[in-house]
Amino acid sequence: LYMYITYCVLVLGYTCVNIPYGTLCGTLTQNIEERAKINTSRSVCAMIAINLLNIITLPLISHFGGDNAAHGYLMVTVLYGGIFTLCHWFCFAKTKEVVQPPRREKVSLKKQFQAAAQNRPYLIALAGQFLFGVTLYGRNADLLYYFKYVEGNENLFTVYSLILIVPSILGAAVFPFVFEKLGNKGHTAALFSAGTGVSLIALYFFSAVSAPVPFYTFALSQFFFCGFNTAIYAIVPDCVEYGEWKTGVRNDGFQYAFVSLGNKLGMAIGTSALAGILGALQFVPNQAQNAAVQTSMHLAFSLIPGVLWLLTAAVLFFYRINKRSYNRIMTELNAKKQFEVIKND
Repeated sequence: LYMYITYCVLVLGYTCVNIPYGTLCGTLTQNIEERAKINTSRSVCAMIAINLLNIITLPLISHFGGDNAAHGYLMVTVLYGGIFTLCHWFCFAKTKEVVQPPRREKVSLKKQFQAAAQNRPYLIALAGQFLFGVTLYGRNADLLYYFKYVEGNENLFTVYSLILIVPSILGAAVFPFVFEKLGNKGHTAALFSAGTGVSLIALYFFSAVSAPVPFYTFALSQFFFCGFNTAIYAIVPDCVEYGEWKTGVRNDGFQYAFVSLGNKLGMAIGTSALAGILGALQFVPNQAQNAAVQTSMHLAFSLIPGVLWLLTAAVLFFYRINKRSYNRIMTELNAKKQFEVIKND
């Protein structure tokens, strides 16, 4: 009960921070290229931090806890929580929002739902986020199972994690260059998603113990995934502007909240589906698994997420906001706002 309550509080707190943090990009600039660069910086820094933590966490637990792993975990949690808090305080103190929100007025939840329903690019982004959650978290839940029970060597997971460090950073960093060529963030995300899918499908035909071929494929899939991860979040601020232009309702927080919800619903479905399938196939921990369980783990590691990434790419291909249409939308929005200022004066 204690773990359940504290975990729910953790997720609630994380969401309460992440939603305004996610909408922050849209208030820093309305320039579509600058937004791409901001999201790239965010993703690159996140990849560096994630990979750094993957390397130092276990040594820190050992350092602080010695033979008492529970104490080590507690101290590392306190340390990371303190760093998390200081970073967000710094972000709050030093960030200047140059895009002013509309005059404070009550907009009913019904009206916001209606506005979102008319925002086709946003609905496409929402569908992409849902598929993203199903695919990413379902596969992540399978990783340790795959290396332990299919490859027969759970230490390969450490090798796998180390291989991903450089392509993670490069994939996030290359997003603005691809966007510059394609001029459409949805198509950019679709391209990266398709690359991820093809790479994972290729993994189906290799075993990790037959290195180095699958290790190259690991790196390639992570490169494309991190490009996609940067692109999919860069889409949302542009959908907000489109929605304001289309319906007159600007609802940054509402839209990002449902993007977050779509991702979390996908996460819940992806992880629970894997657990349900393994349970139905008579998975028993810490012993040799039957052929059906091993096959399902292999499929969840490669072929199934690969196909879902291709489906995600197909969905995002229909995203239609490009540089030209976005700049036209902003010109019309700014003209309308200037007219309202003159009218009120």
